[in-house]
Amino acid sequence: MAVKIRLQGVTIRAIASLDMDNTSTSANNKWFQDAAAAQIHMEQLKKVELFNGRAAMIGFVIGVITEGLTGQGIIHQIGLGPLVDGYAACHTSLLPFCG
Repeated sequence: MAVKIRLQGVTIRAIASLDMDNTSTSANNKWFQDAAAAQIHMEQLKKVELFNGRAAMIGFVIGVITEGLTGQGIIHQIGLGPLVDGYAACHTSLLPFCG
């Protein structure tokens, strides 16, 4: 007996024997359902990661363009500039209390 499972565009085909008892059939059904769920999860994960990577690339390009237009680095654009500037001043010993 051929079993065909189709969930959200994913097709899984399997061949099951006709002489199995009820418990092994339910175990096989669970296995097939688990395999289908795992495959669907992996496909969704790939789509989500692809979208996440594209969004990160667009964000980086927008940050670089904004840096070129404003003259401020990405760290200054997100509001962390004073932390970096303070570290640079302390690192070069320009402030008396950094010592």
